[in-house]
Amino acid sequence: MRKTISGTAMATHKSSIIRARQTIRRNEINRARRSNIQGLVKEVETAVAAKDEAAAKKAQKAAESALARGASRGTLHWKTAARKTSRLAKRVKALKKSK
Repeated sequence: MRKTISGTAMATHKSSIIRARQTIRRNEINRARRSNIQGLVKEVETAVAAKDEAAAKKAQKAAESALARGASRGTLHWKTAARKTSRLAKRVKALKKSK
């Protein structure tokens, strides 16, 4: 790597230039996927807070699917996805018991 006028590092070999481009693209995709997952998890949490069991179950299904997809594609670590899925299920299940 060498310095450019702007001060950021620039790849010099062809393979490292390609890798740098791929990294930027993957970073954008992963950021979007993580953001989507966070939104779906938030939906479950708001439904649980509102004590809306039907909405919580529906949102939980979508969130679990997104978490599994994120883990399988390498956006999230599989244990992180499993932990979040477990905690969401625990909260939704607690709604049923509180009735």
